[in-house]
Amino acid sequence: MAILETEELTYTYSEGTPFEKTAVDHVSLSIEEGEMIGVMGHTGSGKSTLIQHFNGLLKPASGRVLLDGRDIWADKEKIRDVRFQVGLVFQYPEYQIFEETVYKDIAFGPKNMGLDEAEIKRRVLETAHDIGISEELLERSPFELSGGQKRRVAIAGVMAMEPKVLILDEPTAGLDPAGRDKILQHIKNYHRRTKNTILIVSHSMEDIASFADRILVMSKAKLFCFDETVKVFSRAEEIEGIGLDVPQITRVFGVLKRRGLDFGKEVYTVGYAKELLLKALKEKGGLLNC
Repeated sequence: MAILETEELTYTYSEGTPFEKTAVDHVSLSIEEGEMIGVMGHTGSGKSTLIQHFNGLLKPASGRVLLDGRDIWADKEKIRDVRFQVGLVFQYPEYQIFEETVYKDIAFGPKNMGLDEAEIKRRVLETAHDIGISEELLERSPFELSGGQKRRVAIAGVMAMEPKVLILDEPTAGLDPAGRDKILQHIKNYHRRTKNTILIVSHSMEDIASFADRILVMSKAKLFCFDETVKVFSRAEEIEGIGLDVPQITRVFGVLKRRGLDFGKEVYTVGYAKELLLKALKEKGGLLNC
């Protein structure tokens, strides 16, 4: 069942002026309940403008955004409720932290929803666990934490509202490889518990390949493709042609294929590449401890 849809969605900045620019051009798509979606696109492709329509931060110039089959702009008075159901975490969200304790910062969103204290506490504790924040940190000032911890606190503040759709814009930006892996694993933990729909915007093809059921690619304000991860990365040359990178491992196996070593499947994660290589070595009688 589709949780989020767009129908011929179009948005133009500075309409009617010399600076007029169409950022999203007649985009129609459907996202199923519980999916993990990767969102890709070069700078200026329209991906950021697109995701800001999903929770009503921007209103379409034409077309519609549907949440659970309902036009989110059908009743302007209820757009605030939409933002509780579609949570959006901007890039570098740690700069928006302001409360005196970690607990209060995570609880801010649920409190604004009018929930009682028992429900707020449940959400704070469960989300903190999902995102890797220990209970002893909850009473500390968020400004005493490391950069990676602050990032997780800020993300937890949106997660705690338990939106039907959670959208994260470059959640691993600026983090080292270990920090990126932790953030992505914590997001997967949250998804495993809630089964909610999650969209992650990222320039890292490796990151997207590690979690996405499907990948949405924007190019020049239009929907370039929206398909299963393996099918998107099978179009590696086209993806590179619109200014995006594919995972390094995909590129390596593309070179092997052109040299006659065709494994018959698209490879976009290191783990899967390892399985294929070990299987091939075993079948050919090669050493398994190489």
